[in-house]
Amino acid sequence: MFTQVRRNEARKKIHRKIRKKIGGTVARPRLNVFRSLKHVYVQIIDDRRGCTLAAASSAEKGFPLKDGGNIAAARETGKLIAGRAVEKGITQVAFDRAGYRYHGRVKALADAAREAGLKF
Repeated sequence: MFTQVRRNEARKKIHRKIRKKIGGTVARPRLNVFRSLKHVYVQIIDDRRGCTLAAASSAEKGFPLKDGGNIAAARETGKLIAGRAVEKGITQVAFDRAGYRYHGRVKALADAAREAGLKF
């Protein structure tokens, strides 16, 4: 438990560093990822206006998979967010991995979003 708290503090520190460099604009909003043990959550955010343009998660009602904390669920969430973004006319985003390493669920989500039409 104690190591998990420290790991999350380190992730938040890395996320603050990333956020100094990455910001969402109207032309290129930020694709933010949050992963918990049970689910994956994604938002497309315009930081200039301070609003969420689109969101998707594996915890939504009607999500096609039963378990939301695995790579398959991350792929489905990536397809879902890309579809919602393309519907709203968003094709380019800045990917914000939120301090998580780019592998596993985060990578699967990013690859699925790229395949479904988002560019980053």
